[in-house]
Amino acid sequence: MARAHRQDPGDGRLRHGAGVDGSRIGVFDSGVGGLTVLAALRRRLPAAQLLYAADSAHAPYGERSADYVLARSRALTRFLLEQGAQAVVVACNTATALAIDALRREWPAVPFVGIEPALKPALVDTASVAVMATPATLASARFRALLAAHGGARAPRLQPCPGLADAIETAGANAPRTRELVAELCAPLRGCTRIVLGCTHYPLVADAIRATLGEVELLDPADAVAAQTARVTAALATPAPGPALRCWSNGDVRRLQRVARDCALGDVVVEPLRTTPDPAPSAAH
Repeated sequence: MARAHRQDPGDGRLRHGAGVDGSRIGVFDSGVGGLTVLAALRRRLPAAQLLYAADSAHAPYGERSADYVLARSRALTRFLLEQGAQAVVVACNTATALAIDALRREWPAVPFVGIEPALKPALVDTASVAVMATPATLASARFRALLAAHGGARAPRLQPCPGLADAIETAGANAPRTRELVAELCAPLRGCTRIVLGCTHYPLVADAIRATLGEVELLDPADAVAAQTARVTAALATPAPGPALRCWSNGDVRRLQRVARDCALGDVVVEPLRTTPDPAPSAAH
């Protein structure tokens, strides 16, 4: 699987098994896309105890209501804290845009790290830039503020990608219908030389993007997220040793395991994800 160019590359070697004694870091996403962030965290923090929750049964977040995304984000945060997480990485652009401020208010003692489209490094020169993201991310106040801060007079092209995260999640990154959808969504971006990947699922279809657009530069902020996580967890108390990685999912376990291998996370054991829900949110798109 071809990888997108990432900001601020980290280092470190993958470690398996029990007995690591670094910070215990919870990570959640609407599904398998957050594994691209999890892999960056493992490279940057080889001794960390990583806890990953894939909320595939409720994906995609990018076409859900804000209330729905917030309710799921709260449920997943509670679950990860119950497993002993000392910090939480919101490895989903949509959940970051719609929920992270509320999570920080509800759990003020917990460090939260979110992920946002890499607009600032994308707009440093005269390259023709486009942003591929979910409709919810592009419509969010947080993204509009990011665009206002860094867009200036050189606003990038904004490409909503309805259905793409869902196709990656349910059919797989290399499925014909997924690749056809990528080609359709990328067609208006011909001529752009730099593409900001505004969803953690999208690095998984880097090959398909380049098949349509050629050798464009793809910006994925996963390593920048890992670097920020390293900074905010540096002062945390050292927990008791534990497994290097635990994974939970309420979706297709085999797909998660396959994507984990593609992301160089090795063979992972996946446990059932059972969260305590908030009062039923609207599932309206």
